[in-house]
Amino acid sequence: MSDLLRIATAGSVDDGKSTLVGRLLYDTKSVLADQIDAVTRASVDRGLDTPDLSLLVDGLRAEREQGITIDVAYRYFATPRRSFVLADTPGHVQYTRNTVSGASTAQLVILLVDARNGIVTQTRRHAAVMALLGVPRLVLAVNKIDLVDDAESVFARIRDDFADLTHALGWDDEHIQAIPVSALRGDNIAARATTSDFYDGPTLIEHLESVPNEADRAPVGARFPVQYVIRPRTAEHPDYRGYAGQVAAGEIHVGDEVVVLPSGQRTTVTGIDTADGSLRSAHTGRSVTVLLADDLDVSRGDLIAAVSDAPEPTSAFTATLCWLGDKPLAPGARLLLKHGTRTTPAIVGTLDALFDEQDLRIDDAPESLALNQIGRVSLQTAEPIAADDYQVNRETGSFLLIDPQGGNTLAAGLVGDALSGLRLAALV
Repeated sequence: MSDLLRIATAGSVDDGKSTLVGRLLYDTKSVLADQIDAVTRASVDRGLDTPDLSLLVDGLRAEREQGITIDVAYRYFATPRRSFVLADTPGHVQYTRNTVSGASTAQLVILLVDARNGIVTQTRRHAAVMALLGVPRLVLAVNKIDLVDDAESVFARIRDDFADLTHALGWDDEHIQAIPVSALRGDNIAARATTSDFYDGPTLIEHLESVPNEADRAPVGARFPVQYVIRPRTAEHPDYRGYAGQVAAGEIHVGDEVVVLPSGQRTTVTGIDTADGSLRSAHTGRSVTVLLADDLDVSRGDLIAAVSDAPEPTSAFTATLCWLGDKPLAPGARLLLKHGTRTTPAIVGTLDALFDEQDLRIDDAPESLALNQIGRVSLQTAEPIAADDYQVNRETGSFLLIDPQGGNTLAAGLVGDALSGLRLAALV
């Protein structure tokens, strides 16, 4: 079991995400004493009897004043068994784009619902986004369970409703865990709650400590997007030419035969350098400088890949988009597409399908995609990109669409038809 798990939170406004994250930090002793003292003083000033743990994580002034999370904040905490990187994402529909960003690298997402409200529109939207992003595991945290009468039946109803939703989106029971919690009181977070004797499953922290760390659906060979070409041209290193970047997938070994894409030139890895010295191999996530046997024309935006399963460069492909722009997307839109370290002009061809995440239905040939809508489109790029299908590899199968004038991110994109991977069944 890996000792690092990447997780994210999601849910509707006021479901208690910030309080839950604050509770996780507090219960794992991941905050300093002076931070707790400051939160306690601020809570007393607000007339509260107990510390408002959400103040530990809502750092922006606008977040504190409005009482909502706006930006994605990354938190780090650990238990004796595992370390965690947590993306605390917003719940407001206006900030769905931030939720997509925070969950894009998560191996598990904690999806909160208010026990008094049950499954709502934003719950279904977030679950659909997690399914499209390929998040392997979900935790349904039924929060504020202490505020409802007959907590057992309320929890059972919400758990069953959520099971219907996640089954329709493609998850099986093994990858879903429902837990009744009270983030404010700490019930079933680190310690078991005496008020929910009907629940005999793990606490949230117990589950996070023990859940398997899901790898990519289909392991792939090396994928190394070139970020920078290093040519020091010094007397000590007159002929040095290295290609700096981060290993996006797989592993690179000295002696490996690789191909540079999109040109298709083959060569061999002769060295792997870091600031701390040379390596024989580098794994996913490691930032290194790769040395090649041949003097090739390699530049920023190129991809160094394993010969055995290198993706075929293409400039025309089908993609699934979560549209994040305020203005609707229409066919013929001219945008910038950023994949890995390559940015190239792109044109949106046809809009082929629209996913209704509320009715779990796919409609053909929509006229446009509005804010937060998910659809399947065709894209044409000015330069070929070397991308895997998202269902094969999340890192090299994702991209962004950017406004060429303002530079704003307009869509999160997945290479391929991710909608076909959903086992959709209308819920009635």
